Amino acid sequence: MTQRFLNLASARRTIYALGKNVNVPQADLESIIGDALKFAPSAFNNQSVRAALLFNKRHDELWDIVADCLGPKLAGADARQKFFAKVAAFKAAYGTALFFTDGAVVKEFEELYPAYAAHFHDWAEQAQGNANYAVWLALHDNGIGASLQHYNPAIDEAVRRAFAVPASWILRAQMPFGSVEAAAGDKSFIAPGERCMIFS
Repeated sequence: MTQRFLNLASARRTIYALGKNVNVPQADLESIIGDALKFAPSAFNNQSVRAALLFNKRHDELWDIVADCLGPKLAGADARQKFFAKVAAFKAAYGTALFFTDGAVVKEFEELYPAYAAHFHDWAEQAQGNANYAVWLALHDNGIGASLQHYNPAIDEAVRRAFAVPASWILRAQMPFGSVEAAAGDKSFIAPGERCMIFS
């Protein structure tokens, strides 16, 4: 029995202290993330997940958008201070992967398979989870930390304008990634019997 995957999965963590000290060339990162997306499973192999990879000034621009869209809506100096500190930490990362669902693909498969039409939105979310996790593990396997953020839908229109993504792409998550500048803290788990029932 091999433990390689489980060892990789158990070591992957949410890393908030990210930096730009990445030793993997950008072209290799593009390939790693692209392959992780390619091989992540989706219902009917409809491949509904899309991504935009942001580096350098475009990465900074994304986190400026988050600050501009959400900062003014926060009540209280303490809440604003915490929010802007968090955004600054994400901006300190090397890059960001934006994850989208292509709504045109979802609609196409609803029409192709009307008996299952009510389920394709749910299955698109499952495909998102698969893709997010695959990319996260692939980054971790190459010594790169990441976290998964969800500032959509507040930033959707500003992101669409800034990065000219197709109208059918629906923003689902943002993954800043970079060098691990501080390790994650301890993590707790529920008891195995609460998570997995076994029948034999």
